[in-house]
Amino acid sequence: MTTEVEIIADTISPAGKRITTFMLTYPRYIHPELLTHRCFSRNASSSRAVPVSKLLRQVIYDPVVPIHFGANQRGMSAAKELTGWRKWLARKLWLGARWPAVGFVWTLSKLGLHKQVSNRILEPWLYIQVVLTSTEFDNFYALRCDAEHAHPDIYKLAELMLSAHNTSLPIESSLHLPFVSAEERGLWLYSEGQLFKFSVARCCRVSYLNLDKTKPEPIKDLKLYNELLTNGHLSPFEHQAVALENPQQSSGNFVGWLQYRKTLVEDQRKSFTRLKKRV
Repeated sequence: MTTEVEIIADTISPAGKRITTFMLTYPRYIHPELLTHRCFSRNASSSRAVPVSKLLRQVIYDPVVPIHFGANQRGMSAAKELTGWRKWLARKLWLGARWPAVGFVWTLSKLGLHKQVSNRILEPWLYIQVVLTSTEFDNFYALRCDAEHAHPDIYKLAELMLSAHNTSLPIESSLHLPFVSAEERGLWLYSEGQLFKFSVARCCRVSYLNLDKTKPEPIKDLKLYNELLTNGHLSPFEHQAVALENPQQSSGNFVGWLQYRKTLVEDQRKSFTRLKKRV
């Protein structure tokens, strides 16, 4: 596995405003840097949800390795990279450090510890898969497509995203529905409302496929949608959108598009009884 970028849906509204959904794969340790960009809607694979055995295999056979072993210096960025035997040894030590982690996690799983705790130990060597949607990318590219100041791994990710963005041809439509195929849109069997629900469920799973890698089933998608809505887990509702007549009008973190989440009465929970009110 390596850093990978794929555009899942790329749409331009009748008013000329573009919205794009990416499927990204990148090292887990740069995920916090992506979270600082609040114009992005995101859903990510979680180590809490993946069986211990699967993550152990990934860390053993396909671990994350930094693409740049920078030499120590003042500041956040390393301009020069280690060379010769120092770089060779640094890489060996990075990979070697995963073996105690693998042993501890395997032992903890045999003790009966839940994966939401034990899997955290493996995260430095894990990749993460993320569905990301936005109408605004300029600031992200300006900051991250900067080889001098950006972390090398997020620089690589941003450059791959920019290349995909520049070569993609957006489809003109008033609807943006990631993971909903053209075939499904053309079927009279499904209403527009059902297509939105399918997209929500698939963004939650961070894949067009089900968790068992089978093709999506409408009944399962609708069930997952209802569970998410009932439990207030609404981030997967942020990737779908309807075009606005005014390309400058904001909705949530989108511009020119009405974010699906903002159409819900359940957009956010309005009260929490354990919070003390101060007047």
